[in-house]
Amino acid sequence: MIDSSTFERLRVIGLSPALQAQASAMGLAQSPGELLRVTEVQREGIALHDGQAERPARMLPALRHQLAAQADALAVGDWVMAERNALGEWWAHARIPPLNQLARRLHDGRDKVTRTVIVSNVDTALLVMGLDNDFNLRRLERYVALVRMAGVSAVVVLTKADLNAAAAQRLCEVQAGLPADVAAVALNALGDEPAQVLGPWLGTGQTLVLLGSSGAGKSTLTNALVGASAQRTGANRGDDSRGRHTTTARSLHTTAQQACIIDTPGLRTLRLDGDADGLQEAFGDIAQLALQCRFRDCGHGQEPGCAVREGVTPERLRGFQKLQREARRDTQSAMERKAQVQQWKARGRESRMRIESKWGEGR
Repeated sequence: MIDSSTFERLRVIGLSPALQAQASAMGLAQSPGELLRVTEVQREGIALHDGQAERPARMLPALRHQLAAQADALAVGDWVMAERNALGEWWAHARIPPLNQLARRLHDGRDKVTRTVIVSNVDTALLVMGLDNDFNLRRLERYVALVRMAGVSAVVVLTKADLNAAAAQRLCEVQAGLPADVAAVALNALGDEPAQVLGPWLGTGQTLVLLGSSGAGKSTLTNALVGASAQRTGANRGDDSRGRHTTTARSLHTTAQQACIIDTPGLRTLRLDGDADGLQEAFGDIAQLALQCRFRDCGHGQEPGCAVREGVTPERLRGFQKLQREARRDTQSAMERKAQVQQWKARGRESRMRIESKWGEGR
């Protein structure tokens, strides 16, 4: 078992009683080496933290292959057992099963769908969106769904409030479309304001991840919360406010309040990691309204007596239905997708034949 002094040292970088119990249940707390947290993952190596200092390390091939066989991978925020060899090199040989993971799916445009883990063991996701050309309510909806499907709390952070005269109005727009348990704030990402506004989520040992597009202000916000230039920042493009990917890897930093902040690169695409049932839970308002529809199998299209169409905006309903289609498509097997394409082609041929028949009758 981990003694109390070791637990207190690791608690500062996010170790919780639940994670300690995970390690004990697997017998990992008694295995060789030390319990350390992954603070960075590179192509060839990783960085591990012991609550006092960071050290470079590598992952044993056996662990890498074991995770890959489960469509999984080591991510920033994970906890591992690692030990040092005779040459002084640190090697991670076992991972503590994470309490949660944020992951997305990547589609190659054909039949292959892969799962990519973003971070592990997160308490709160700060969904960062700039009050400039980055402002996009439909994209924000995807981020909210992503974190809620993973069982992670979400806080929407609107940056560049000092540069937008309509910041209060935009904040109201965002709050109107959010679930009741998702908070939203607008702030200037520079100076002391972020630590003051986000103070309720910066408790000792809490882990927060910043998610958003490039140029939204994630690295600037990280530096403000950490109180140092932990991350490189850069100006947005002048023509469209798009960012330049100054952050190229996920990394974990500690704040003065002893919370952990994980900064992430901007995500160009965001396909949700989950099925249609999980999406229903993320869109709780639509799920509740669906119970009041006249028909149990209502598709919320043109059916009469649809409570969903009356209760949510058309934009929110279209966003939900689009995510539903993506979730169904991503969870289909290659054979199922092929059968669906053949079905669509058959319907197209039938439609063309009907049209040609009508034209023939009219001649």
